[in-house]
Amino acid sequence: MSDDSESQLWEQSKRGDGHAFGAIFDLHQRRLHLAALRIAETATDAEDLVAATFLELWRRRESVRVVEGSVLPWMLVTLSNLGRNQARTTRRHRRFLSSLPERVAENIELDRVEQLQAERRAMSLLRSLPPTDATILALTAFEGFSAAEAAAALGISAQTARARLSRARRRARLNLSPEGSTP
Repeated sequence: MSDDSESQLWEQSKRGDGHAFGAIFDLHQRRLHLAALRIAETATDAEDLVAATFLELWRRRESVRVVEGSVLPWMLVTLSNLGRNQARTTRRHRRFLSSLPERVAENIELDRVEQLQAERRAMSLLRSLPPTDATILALTAFEGFSAAEAAAALGISAQTARARLSRARRRARLNLSPEGSTP
């Protein structure tokens, strides 16, 4: 792509054109991802850095410095700055954990592991339910809707929603209890 093409896309992006911004994403995402992999600790951290860089590009589009018709240099500098911030945060977190008595730090890490395991079990449960049951359970358990509100959102009767919710909760108790059976 020529500098003129990217310049035109950038001018359209500055005016809020999402399609033009998407084209800039397509143009630079791979290069940014490779740069992020060099500075991030994990592939997931690298993906987060790329996403944060594009978010900053969009948020600051009025003040982005274009170099020879390209926003890539600005994005690479921003990615680098975000990477340093991420590394600093990680160091602070590790330093904090190391300053705690060993037992407390272990408990914090164990709590996080247990939370992740519970989240995985919950996601597995939702995937195992019929789609309507999973949606009702998610709307009521995670989003705070009543069964009647969930029913209205799904276009079913409140009675049907309550029956499906009861069935989904029963399966959840069976699948999420530590022993795999109801307490």
